Amino acid sequence: MVAARIPPLSSLKTAPHVKTLYFDSNYLFRLYSTEAGSGEVQKLAGTTLCIATAWHGRAELASTLLRKRRESALTEQAILEIRYQIRDDRENGSIVFLDYSESITVRLETVLEQAPQDTFIRAADALHLACAAEHGFTEVYSNDRHFLLAAPLFGLEGLNVIPE
Repeated sequence: MVAARIPPLSSLKTAPHVKTLYFDSNYLFRLYSTEAGSGEVQKLAGTTLCIATAWHGRAELASTLLRKRRESALTEQAILEIRYQIRDDRENGSIVFLDYSESITVRLETVLEQAPQDTFIRAADALHLACAAEHGFTEVYSNDRHFLLAAPLFGLEGLNVIPE
């Protein structure tokens, strides 16, 4: 599968800046891919001037690209183009990787200590949710059901625009 030529994030804008949106790395990758749900995520991205994610989302994107290369799901050229687009979007401020702070870890630990016993959440997702909460977001976007179910524990509303 070859990635479609996706225009830079800044060119997808169709509405005035309402607010910065928080995407997990799955949603962020869909900005640059043609995978199922990419159109819906790209349309949502067009409603804002800036998308934010946690600092470790950058590592998650790099890992996703490696996996796509290993699985031969994307060509080398497509992967290179995606890397350049991510870099350009980061440099022009369309994508912001939010800084880490100790308060994020403290919030994560506090929330997980008080979470119901049957809560299922991956460490990387907990970092995303704690980061979003600490940076003042009230909504987060993902299509991961565990992420979405855990969002309220952090005082966040988990949203998904990708049809089931």
